[in-house]
Order: sequence, then C-alpha cells, then structure tokens
Amino acid sequence: MDDKLHSVKIYVMVEDEQWKGIGAGQISSKYIERLQGVCLIVQSESDGSLIMECKIHPNVPYHKQRGEIIIWSETKNHGMAIHFQEPNGCQEIWEDICQVQGKDPNVEITEELTDNLKTFEELLPIWNLVEMQNCELHTLENIADLFTFVHETPSHKERLVLVLEKGVYIKKLLQHFNTCEKLKNMESLYYLNNIIKGILFLDNTHLFNIMFSDEFFMDMVGCLEYDPALDHPKQYREFLTQNAKFKEILPITHFQLRQTIQQTYRMQYVHDIVLPIPSICESNLLYGLNTMIIYNKIEIITMLQDDENFLLEVLARLKDNTVGNDRRHELLLFFKEFCTFAKTLENLEKHELLKTLINLGVMSALKAVVHMHDYQIQIAALDIFPYLVEYNPCLVREYLLDEAHDTDDDDLFLNIMIKQMICNSDPRFSQGIILPAILCALLDPENMHVTANGCEEKEFLNFFYTRCINNLIAPILSATVEKENANNRANICPDNYQNAQLLGVVIEILTFCVQYHSTYIKSYILDNNLLSRILVLMTSKHTFLILCAVRFMRKLIGLKDEIYNLYIIKENLFEPVVNAFMHNGHRYNMLNSAIIELFEFIRQENIKSLIANIVENFFISFESIEYVQTFKGLKIKYEEEKNECQVRRNLLNVVCQKIYCICTNDMGLKVKSDICHRRITETKEAILPNRRDFPSHYGIIMKIEETNESESAIEGQKIKSSEAFERCPSHGDASATRMSRSHCSSLVPLVNYPYDTDDENGDDPYGNDNDEDEEPPQKRPNLSS
Repeated sequence: MDDKLHSVKIYVMVEDEQWKGIGAGQISSKYIERLQGVCLIVQSESDGSLIMECKIHPNVPYHKQRGEIIIWSETKNHGMAIHFQEPNGCQEIWEDICQVQGKDPNVEITEELTDNLKTFEELLPIWNLVEMQNCELHTLENIADLFTFVHETPSHKERLVLVLEKGVYIKKLLQHFNTCEKLKNMESLYYLNNIIKGILFLDNTHLFNIMFSDEFFMDMVGCLEYDPALDHPKQYREFLTQNAKFKEILPITHFQLRQTIQQTYRMQYVHDIVLPIPSICESNLLYGLNTMIIYNKIEIITMLQDDENFLLEVLARLKDNTVGNDRRHELLLFFKEFCTFAKTLENLEKHELLKTLINLGVMSALKAVVHMHDYQIQIAALDIFPYLVEYNPCLVREYLLDEAHDTDDDDLFLNIMIKQMICNSDPRFSQGIILPAILCALLDPENMHVTANGCEEKEFLNFFYTRCINNLIAPILSATVEKENANNRANICPDNYQNAQLLGVVIEILTFCVQYHSTYIKSYILDNNLLSRILVLMTSKHTFLILCAVRFMRKLIGLKDEIYNLYIIKENLFEPVVNAFMHNGHRYNMLNSAIIELFEFIRQENIKSLIANIVENFFISFESIEYVQTFKGLKIKYEEEKNECQVRRNLLNVVCQKIYCICTNDMGLKVKSDICHRRITETKEAILPNRRDFPSHYGIIMKIEETNESESAIEGQKIKSSEAFERCPSHGDASATRMSRSHCSSLVPLVNYPYDTDDENGDDPYGNDNDEDEEPPQKRPNLSS
C-alpha cells in the first residue's frame, strides 16, 4: 500500500437501483487508525476535499470489471463503484483489496455479488452521457461509441431515450454540426453522422417528433450527408430546398392536416432515401418509424375524407374544360397519392372510402379526362383506376353495369380503358398494370357475390362477353391476317416487340378466362376460331409470345373437354405446335419443355381422340426423338387402343352371330306353334256343341282362364287345352270356338324365349314331342244323348 494517487469517478446506488455520480478525484489506500483498517480515500482534485472514505471489509464482496471498475455493496440496496481512468490504477487498488481479504489478486471477484450490482458495468456509459450534457467536440467519439454500446444492449434504450427526450442534448449536438461544417472538421462530422443514425435507430416516437420538427429537420439531414463510407457528402438538403416543393392543389386551411402531410413526407424521404437499406436481419430496426408513417397516412386520409367539400372541388376542377393541362395533371397526381395512402387502410375502411369517391363522381371524372389527347394526363388517370379496383372490385363492377344501361359500347368506361391500353405506345404500362391487373380482378368469379339484383357473376360476365371482349381480342384478329391458301392460313403483322408484348398480355387474359369461366369463353372460341388465330403466333420471332400461345392451348386441353378436342382435330391445330417444336430443333429451352409437357399431359391423361390424331398425322416428325419417351409413349397408347378396338369388334361379331342363331330358332318354334294351333282349332270345331244346349260351359271356361293368368304362359296352355277337351260336349257354341282360338293365338309371342320353360324334361311347351306325333283327343259322346 502506498500513497500513489489515481484519477477516478465515484458512483453510488440510490433508490430504485439507480446510479448517481457523486464526484471525481484522486484515490489512495491508507490505514486509518480511527476506523481500525485499511480504507479507500478519494479526494477532490480541485480543492482536496474528502469525497469518499470507505473501509475495506474482510467479508464484503468486491468485483473488478473490464479492468477499470471496482464495485461492492456493504448493505442491501446500497452500492459503491469506482471508475478508474487508467487500468494500472485499478489493478493496484484491487491488489490492496485482495491483500486485506487474503484473496488471490488474479481473480476478479472475491465474493458473489447481488444482482443489482451486476448492472453497474452496463449502466456506466449512460451516466457518462449524463455527465456530457455540456458535450464538446472532443467528446463526440465517446458519444458515438456510447450508441454502439446501447444498440448491443437494447434493454437500456429506454434510459438513453429519457436523456435525449429533453431536447437539449440533441440541440447541442446539432449546434456542433453547424460549427464543424463551417470549419470542415470531417472527423467530427463523421462522428455526428453516426450519432444521429444512432438516435434514429433508437426507433422512438418521441425522438422522431423532435428530429422531424421544423427546428431540427434540416440540420439532422445535414448530419446524415456526411457518411464515413462515402468519398463525398450527399446533397440531400439541396434537393429538399430546391426540388421538393410543398404543392397545394387547393388551399389547405386545416393546420393539423398540413403539419401531418409535411411530417409524413420528411419521414418517408429519410426512410427511403437517406438511411441505408436495411438487411433482412435489420428489417425491424425502424419498425417504429414505419408504423408512424402508416398512422400519419391514415390520419391524412381520414381528415380529407371527412372534408367532402375539398374532394368535390378537386373533382369539379378535373371536369372543368377551362382548367389547364398542367393544373389538371397536378390534380390527378394528388388523387393518385391519395389512393396510394389509402392502401394502408383496413378493408372495411377502403370499402367506405371507395363508396364515397364513387358517390362524389370520381369515375365520371376519370372517364372525362382519359379522352384527352395529353399523354401525361392519360397516364395519370389510368394510374388511378387500378387502385379503385383493388380496394373493392364489386363496387367498380356495380358502376360499370349501371353505366351500361344508357351508354353505347364505344363510350363504356371499360372499353375506353381497353382501347387506351391497346393504343398506348408504352408496352410496360399496358403489360404491367391495366390489362392483367384490372381485367383479371374484375373478371375473377371468386370475388363476385350475390347482389340484390341477382347473381353478380352471371350479370357481369354476360355484359363483358357481349359488349367488351371484341375490343380485347381485336389486336389478335388484326395482327393475324388470314390468307386464302390453306397451307399458309395467316401471318403476323407486324411482328415487332411492342406488338408482341401487347398480344402476350391479351392471351394471358384469355387464358385466365378459359380457366375461370369456360362456359362463356367456349362459345366465343368456337364461333370465332380463336385458337387457330392464336396459334398463328407460333411463327413469331419472339419466344415469349410463342410460349403464351402454347400456354393457352395447354389450358384448353387441360379442361379435357371433348368439344375442344374435336375442334382441335377438325382444324388440325396441332400442326403449328409441331412445326414450332421442330423449328426449335434440339435446343433445350422453355419452348422445348412447354411443348413436351403438353404432349406428356395428353399421354398421361390418355385423351384417346387427341392421341390418335397426333400419332396418325405427326408421329413421323417425332419418331427420331429419343431424349424423352413422351412420343413413343403416345405411339404405345395408340397401339393399345387400336388392339382393344379390334378385340371389341371381334366380340361384337361373335355376339351378332349368336343373336342371329337365337332369332332363327325362335322363328322355327313359332312355325311349330302355328301348326299346333291349327290342329287344336280344327279339332275343337269338330267336337264342340252349340251353346244353347249347354249354356253354363262358357262361364266355366272363362273362370278357368282368369284363375290361370298368374301362371306361366306355357304351363297355362297345357292346362287350358286339357280342360277344354275334358269338359266341352261334342257340340259347342261358335263363341266358345272363337274364345279358344283367341286364347291360343295370344300364347304365340311367348315362344320368343325358348330358354324360359318350366318343363324339366325339355318337352315342347305345346305338346309337340319330337319323337312321336301325338294324336288329337278322341271325340266324346254327346252328354244329352
């Protein structure tokens, strides 16, 4: 122990486990007689006053941290901490403590510390910040390091925010920025850049309100211009002051609305332009800033929606012919940004917003300006329509149907949109937004509902297929010019990139139609020979367009509709596909794979009519292809079906022969039956007496006939014949004779089923034995004699 002094700072734990700095001075260890032990003594550097006098207790736990901090606690919720400026001083005092306690000075802890003392090492940098309220240029490096430490220990962000929320510290930092920029002190500017980024990445709403205020915003952006990773500073402030102007299409008298719009723009600019793009792991670092931007947008939309007079005035000026094109373009850009902000709303809120806009006349306003010849105005107007469809396609469809009642086809809003996109010189616009996005959303049956007027799907699809689809397929019909020569039915005119892009978009929409409402599109395809016109595009020099045509045909075949299959066979529509495949050669590309997949699907699903058509007409072209087994598989399927057909024909011939033999036997039996009837009739006419002699016999015969109706026909014939001969007298009535003839003749059709007999011995059902001829029954004597 010696009297060598070391510079330290003293901290003490107060209530709520908070640390408070009590001073800085020189520390030494001495034996104090009054305290009867070695003590740690800290005296002020300025006046030598005593700051701390603390005895080293043998049983008190001491802990050395980071080689520059010693902390201990003598009582509960009371701790002391010494922060050394030099590690050597910390080690010397630590050795004195270990010597008193009899511990090895190589250890860093003499006893286990309580949990509340373990936090001192983490809290120390925050108290350094508290002491740096009068931050100077030479302390900027330490402040920058402080933010690095806080970001590594997020649990202490809140305590740092409490210090910064007062606003005084941020103000002093930005004052240093102006000084450093004037002096061109680049090192300090780089430190300030890291400090301001650190404040932003604390992601606190209160700090954002301070940083994006009118007082601090431009200086904050100035600090962010001096990125240490860049050779030259950015020019953000120049853009904000010279290019970014706050335009009011109409005077905004609502002060809160005006302030919210300005703040939202500033936050969006810093987030999207100034701050570096976060990585996947850092995507949530500015969650608070993103949330604040979203809430601001919702607040802006709500305030504007509540002010109907403002929106009505904007729409009125859009329709006003006296308004200049520049002014009208600004109004449209306002509505576009308004719709963009509305994307942050919930679905129900979007529905209400769109209903409000339609009631105010936004659709009629867009319809009015889209006819204008100014290209920028047309683009701006067409940019707005997709947002409206996205918010609620049902409301847009309802407007389109109402409009159709009193509007010509050429003036329908949907037809205007389609024609504008077809005539648009920018293929990226028509491909990326209007045709695929709007039409598919409007034509999607999954978002159609049952309305008060009936089924929305049926009503709208009838409207589209009767009044709009002709405009949609017009590019295909005009580009594929038919020729008289059957071998070269059509060609593409013109086959440039822009036209190919447009045709590809139209085919994709038609493919969507085939998938989701095949009943409506089927008749249209068949009536207009549409597939044949689309397959003309297989000769295009643009592979992506050929793929669109293949996908369309694949979608048709995928329905496995025999009507489509017969249509393909009749028009020989596999020919352009096969020609394109052969023209592609052995190149392994998307076109090759798409066509092979088409034929493979036909093989796997065993679509017999198409397989027969392919093999019979095109197998020679595929015969040499061996790198896939698809075409050989088609041939095998074809041969199997051919063999099965031959077997079925052979079976049919056998069955026909058997039926012929059965029919021949039936005719022979019928002949025998007729002979039997004639014999019976002749016998009866010879022996039956007159009815007047035996009036009761006719009734007896009729009763026997009624009781035997439920028996089999052949058995009944035997019984009736026997009874007739046994009971009838030698003289019968003519009516009895007619009854017997009629009854016998009614049995003749039953011999058409020779196998249906109850005779186990196989006797003839009419008593005609094959071995011997049976004599007719003998005449009985007249009972009256």
